[in-house]
Amino acid sequence: MSNADSRAKVLYASQSDFDQVVLQSAVPVLVDFYADWCAPCRAMSPVLDELAGAMPETRVVKVNIDENPDLATRYRINAIPSLVAFRDGQVSARHTGMADLEQLRGLL
Repeated sequence: MSNADSRAKVLYASQSDFDQVVLQSAVPVLVDFYADWCAPCRAMSPVLDELAGAMPETRVVKVNIDENPDLATRYRINAIPSLVAFRDGQVSARHTGMADLEQLRGLL
């Protein structure tokens, strides 16, 4: 494991800290809207971990839609996994379903 891998990690956000963690971030943020019961969401976790390690200049954040339904509604999450990229507090890209590392890099 490289130093970048050990420093960069996937963060978790909730309704209470989403604005601070995501919208007020000085770096691009990729948000994974997921649920614990979703098999494709679980399969995405290693890819998100890899992305966080490979791109320490960005932030990777997970939001559990069952625990944060207001955020899911706010960002029109109709299927999971849904990946939403943010730049300067605004949605800059979206992807629904499984994605590989290169697709995720492309969102950011």
